[in-house]
Amino acid sequence: MKMLVCGKGGCRKSTVVALLARELGSRGKRVLMVDSDESNFGLHSMLGMRRPKDFMDYFGGKKVLFDKVKSIEGPIRLDELPRDYIAAKGNIKLLAMGKIYNFGEGCACPINALSSRFLENIRVGRDEFLIADTDAGVEHLGRGVERGCDVILVIVEPSKESIEIGERIVDMASSLRKKVYFALNKIEDATRSVIMSRLDENRIIGSIPRDEQIFAIGLKGSEMNVTMDEVAALADFLQRESQ
Repeated sequence: MKMLVCGKGGCRKSTVVALLARELGSRGKRVLMVDSDESNFGLHSMLGMRRPKDFMDYFGGKKVLFDKVKSIEGPIRLDELPRDYIAAKGNIKLLAMGKIYNFGEGCACPINALSSRFLENIRVGRDEFLIADTDAGVEHLGRGVERGCDVILVIVEPSKESIEIGERIVDMASSLRKKVYFALNKIEDATRSVIMSRLDENRIIGSIPRDEQIFAIGLKGSEMNVTMDEVAALADFLQRESQ
């Protein structure tokens, strides 16, 4: 399964994908994490890894990406990825598309183009999962990054803006004919019923509670070395969908 994870800024997408990758990896699944968020530098820390070199540098850097991505053709297998651009721990590998580093260097459009082309051409086999962590909002949909995925997972936190972005993503993805699901995050009893009254319940596949331990780990920038029943249930669902 190739899954793209998106949502409003601050909904803790990276936290959820790190926990999910750890859960799937503990079950013997091979997981490729694709970091396509050009502004978040912390995913490798959550996975307990070193930060890999930007994959865009493999093609000569951001300035030439638009021309170079045209040369990417599939099928590409997990074992064929250049090792110098991969960080790994156990069954989990991390590939980072690229980041914005300097004032005035331009937009992230070339990085999105690389992500889109890569996701279209990468192939995952049995017991393999690709989880792409995207930038906040909906620009990646406008750039067509979702075209190469099988499933879109929207992380929704307890806020009006997060719910509205989730609904907008469903609308924008309708022409793709991809499965779109919601995973609720930072949920308490008082907020669960409100969110569920706004969203299509048939799309809600998980609900992760607000957890002070996870908050503290994220603040320290440490590895998300946490096991949660709710994350295990989310992994159960995705495993069934992948069969």
